[in-house]
Amino acid sequence: MTENKSRREFLSQSGKIATAATACALFGATGSVAYAADTAKPTCETGKPMNITATHYYLDNVLLEAGFNFDGNVAVSTRTELKTLEIKDGKIAALLDNKSHADATLPHYDAGGKLLLPAMRDMHIHLDKTFYGGPWRSLNRPAGTTIQDMIRLEQKLLPELQPYTQERAEKLIDLIQSKGSTIARSHCNIEPVSGLKNLENLQAVLARRRAGFDCEIVAFPQHGLLLSSSEKLMREAMQAGAHYVGGLDPTSVDGAMEKSLDTMFQIALDYDKGVDIHLHETSPAGVAAVNYMVQTVEKTPALKGKLTISHAFALATMNEQQVDEIAIRMAAQQVTIASTVPIGTLHMPLKQLRDKGVFVMTGTDSVIDHWSPYGLGDMLEKANLYAQLYIRPNEQTLSRALGIATGDVLPLNDNGERVWPKAQDAASFVLVDASCSAEAVARISPRTATFHNGNLVWGTVG
Repeated sequence: MTENKSRREFLSQSGKIATAATACALFGATGSVAYAADTAKPTCETGKPMNITATHYYLDNVLLEAGFNFDGNVAVSTRTELKTLEIKDGKIAALLDNKSHADATLPHYDAGGKLLLPAMRDMHIHLDKTFYGGPWRSLNRPAGTTIQDMIRLEQKLLPELQPYTQERAEKLIDLIQSKGSTIARSHCNIEPVSGLKNLENLQAVLARRRAGFDCEIVAFPQHGLLLSSSEKLMREAMQAGAHYVGGLDPTSVDGAMEKSLDTMFQIALDYDKGVDIHLHETSPAGVAAVNYMVQTVEKTPALKGKLTISHAFALATMNEQQVDEIAIRMAAQQVTIASTVPIGTLHMPLKQLRDKGVFVMTGTDSVIDHWSPYGLGDMLEKANLYAQLYIRPNEQTLSRALGIATGDVLPLNDNGERVWPKAQDAASFVLVDASCSAEAVARISPRTATFHNGNLVWGTVG
């Protein structure tokens, strides 16, 4: 990516993606954004409040997938059955015959025959800077806006947003819980304008929401680790409890690929943290950065399993053989790719990566902010996009596509054997108005209730 182009402008103008997307990617074909406050409140459409306070209870009429029906070697439909779950101290204590209550003194609730799916995971979002929850604001950014222009805009905008950081982060959490996600990874601005204030605000919100929401924090030098001289602040963020060291386009923003990446990795090593870098570059510099990072992990055993490359658009510029070669190396070093499943002419090789054993996760990225007006906070929508872009749809492949939204936790394995839920699994799940995983992915089916460690955090049950 050249220095005189913004992250979105570069991709759209270079023909790598048909619409303005870059860091925020695109969020489907829908023009409306389902973010009205009423849909994110902890109530269902009937307006009934959440209604589970017990730590030990039964949940009846839960629809579980039981297996595939095969025609030869092809799964043509999914078998299901109604069960009762016994929930105790945040875990699934037992799977029981439906409406079987060994302890009649325990409360019991009715899932209404809704399908049980694993809780979803929004693994790339920016909770700390958003217009969401406030008045509508579109981008209003002229053509030709550069990354330097965006940095100057942020320097002006961030102090205006900070008084609302906690309130709006809470609303974003409400939104993604309403879509079935209770686990997230949020990037949080760390740069001279914000200092550690955004981190402090986000940590305060997450402390309040701990019972219903788990979230890792990436300290993100949005204005360039080197460009904004943020190394000292990043180290302070590690000491203050951030979980990951972030980074940003080391050539197009920082202007020194090896020095930028070496600094990022050294901070991670010094504080025993993971790394999660925003890499938008689609020029040869982006390919060079991917290779340099993988090579660094190969040479540094302490970094194995600790590198996430977010976006990684450079992979879309490689041919099939090149992707296979880098994917094999990534899988061996347990490198993760975080993708928003972008649509357009930028076709990320996500299925190829997954087929080679690379862990690929997804996330919302921006939700109605100065980078993008899109963002639904819906990981089931991401699974749907993945299915449309990468698979030949049938019962089995649609059900497998759910994995990108759930951290590869699936009710059935490839042979159709139930592997989730089982006793002692965390009671973190979502109830969906669908007959099976395949339908839920294909139809982006409505969610009716979301649970995290046994706590009903959104919606209602009977």
